[in-house]
Amino acid sequence: MRAYSYTEVRQNLASVLDEANEKGVVQINRRDGQSFILKPISTKGSPLDIKGIDVDISTEEIVAIIRAGREREHY
Repeated sequence: MRAYSYTEVRQNLASVLDEANEKGVVQINRRDGQSFILKPISTKGSPLDIKGIDVDISTEEIVAIIRAGREREHY
């Protein structure tokens, strides 16, 4: 864990936040002896949240494919 002075954090906030995000935690020390831990908040998402893809197919085409699959005889 890397430790920064309060002044360093003020001058380089974006890079300190990036490091906290990458490493998980950074320490901030004040001149009066107080120390703080900075760590990112992990957001909980659903495992079903997935990024969509552009397949360049219309809704009508998707419905037609599904109907054709349902009409097929299955053995």
